[in-house]
Amino acid sequence: MRILTGYLVSRILFGLLLSSIVLLILFSFLDLVDQLDDVGKGNYSAADAFLYVVLTTPRRFIQLSPFIALIGNVIGLGLLAIHHELIIMRASGMSPYQISMASLSTGVVLVVTIAVMEQFVAPPLQHQALVLRAGKLEQYEGTVGELGIWTRNENQILKIAESGSGNIPGRNEIEIIVLGDDGFLREYIYAANFRIINRKSWQLIDVIKKSISSDKVTTQRLESMSWEPFLESRQISTLSKPPESLSPTELYDYVRHLKLTGQTHDAYSLALWKKIGGGLTTLAMMLLSVSFVFGSPRTGLGKRLVMAGLSGIGIYLFDQLVSNTGLVIGANPPLVAILPGLILLMLAIALLKKIA
Repeated sequence: MRILTGYLVSRILFGLLLSSIVLLILFSFLDLVDQLDDVGKGNYSAADAFLYVVLTTPRRFIQLSPFIALIGNVIGLGLLAIHHELIIMRASGMSPYQISMASLSTGVVLVVTIAVMEQFVAPPLQHQALVLRAGKLEQYEGTVGELGIWTRNENQILKIAESGSGNIPGRNEIEIIVLGDDGFLREYIYAANFRIINRKSWQLIDVIKKSISSDKVTTQRLESMSWEPFLESRQISTLSKPPESLSPTELYDYVRHLKLTGQTHDAYSLALWKKIGGGLTTLAMMLLSVSFVFGSPRTGLGKRLVMAGLSGIGIYLFDQLVSNTGLVIGANPPLVAILPGLILLMLAIALLKKIA
């Protein structure tokens, strides 16, 4: 039985590899077409667009992992079914439960691989891609629009305009609002530029400082002044990135920072929990795909793949609906992130019980 299980796992891994190659080529081509629209702007070339797509491939793989699990397992088991090898396995005493456990164990390997990529591979490569694209297009990496970057602690509010690195030339305007213990405005600082000296000191350049008391406002103009920040320089980069592009540890640290400073953290908490929910969804997809294979023997592999693909699209739309609705109504982020995978897992188990 151990030999049969090993052979089964090898076929499933082959299906996962094949589905990964096909889906990554397809979506990378679409990403490349999208990037080619910007070729010719600034110094952005076709080679840069191709490199951008290559650097973002790990992130794309993570995003597609539930579909890779679903379609890959259908391919692996479907090929066994076409060659009547599944019938031989069942005649040898291997039950649908044991086959599904082989799929599940392979799914665990896939989820562990995704977790490693999520933490160590995808975020730095995606950051390099964003820096490359922004530099070639003569933009600022981490541009967040006209509103800039906003954050706060107990009594200070910080706004950084557009760039947020503090180490590149261009527009690095910074505004600091200091509140008193009574909640009233006590100080306003504007700087046309700033530089990060170290973790505990920023140099503000071309400064206008207004001190507000109960009876007057005092204005000072300074060439430069030092300021002790309440956030680390790496957190500035975190602020300018989409939540889903951050690693789990970056998300955890930033969510904790938002909670400590009394700021809204739902979007970042949801992104953190969705990384866990994504793993659960991937495992559920591995189990769900088994039910597509143990259907009618007259159903060809092509029809099974179409059914799996349509099911995957429906599951993706359901997951997006739950996530967006949860954000709007302020639902519990862990529940919103895990609920789709949990429902899918229960559905997969129910379908497996029918074919067992």
